[in-house]
Amino acid sequence: MNQSVNLVSTPKKTISQQIAVAKPQLVAKQLIVLALEMLLSFPLALVLTKLHFGGISWIFGGIAAGTAILQICRIFYKYSPRPNRMARKVGMALVGLTVGAVNANTDLTSIAAGIPIFIFLTIFLLLCGGCIGYIYSRLSQTNLLTAMLATVPGGVGVMSAIAADYNKNVTLVALVQAIRVTSVVLLIPFIARTAVGNYWNLPNLSVSSAWLNFDLSQLGLLAVVLPITALVIYVVTKFKLPAGDFFSALLLGLTFNTVLDLLPFVSDLHFEPPRLVNIIGQMLLGITIGEYWGEKPTFGKRTLGYALMSVVMTLIAGAIATMIAMQLTSWDWLTCLLVTAPGGAAEMILVSLALDHNVDIVTTGHLVRLIAINSSLPLWLFLFRRLEGCKGVGV
Repeated sequence: MNQSVNLVSTPKKTISQQIAVAKPQLVAKQLIVLALEMLLSFPLALVLTKLHFGGISWIFGGIAAGTAILQICRIFYKYSPRPNRMARKVGMALVGLTVGAVNANTDLTSIAAGIPIFIFLTIFLLLCGGCIGYIYSRLSQTNLLTAMLATVPGGVGVMSAIAADYNKNVTLVALVQAIRVTSVVLLIPFIARTAVGNYWNLPNLSVSSAWLNFDLSQLGLLAVVLPITALVIYVVTKFKLPAGDFFSALLLGLTFNTVLDLLPFVSDLHFEPPRLVNIIGQMLLGITIGEYWGEKPTFGKRTLGYALMSVVMTLIAGAIATMIAMQLTSWDWLTCLLVTAPGGAAEMILVSLALDHNVDIVTTGHLVRLIAINSSLPLWLFLFRRLEGCKGVGV
């Protein structure tokens, strides 16, 4: 009897041991892949900077590196790593921290009057995304929830995670979202460069103290703010708030110096995140976008065609929203374009930061959209699932 019990229990113990050993190995492989991507993205971004691509070069370098390294792993080493979601969280946090610090001294009271306009534009884009998703589902014979998650502008990582939670086609959702975000990130800077070259051609930075302030007080504040950022993001992650990493880090960047001034034992200290923090954040964001392209999706030409069609319709909806914003506000066309662009919030804010063009307005607009999309996600998911059940759209 004891022998039979041992025979039954042994495989379970062996499986648990295998899992315990495999997990550190998987983490080690992910770290190696990420290190290679960072090493490759840095020189690529430097080349693009020398070619006067401006501050957004770091995202482009990351996209190219993420795509190349994953293709090399898949083709030559028969290893297909998944897109690194943790790297994107870190990138979003670093970008949010620096963007928040840049806007810390901005008077947001004048922008607050435009919040109803931001909300209206967000609702318009969401409704357009819903209609595009419905058309996409009917033409491609994809189930409605998958189509909606693919077309609503909520971000690659967030929408892919929701698709996984509901056991939908994660790869298809990631593909359409990645095409949309990549298209916006690539198109808008080139449009801006053509139209406002003076903004775009910012001076190139050499590898010097401009990237990192070696003042002891600034290094000390950096050593304090980074662990606080990690702690805040850890807490937010526990509550599973979509895009909480970016939003919480941005709020921390906005309020850190204010809290610092209130401390009785601190005087004449003002934290300014070094440019290197923003650069690393941009490269990580670019790498995670590139990783979605580095995968090998088993999609036919018809599926890709419908995906591109939905992306084109989303871009058209964004252009219409830009024209509406120009009629409702006194902003110039580039600001309206950056506010209404159907790309990721972090990416669009970074473009405005690279152009040094109304960063406060663009940040506020995308934050309003981020809050509106994430707070309304349960309602949208409920409606999508009900519609899916009523229409009986295919799988």
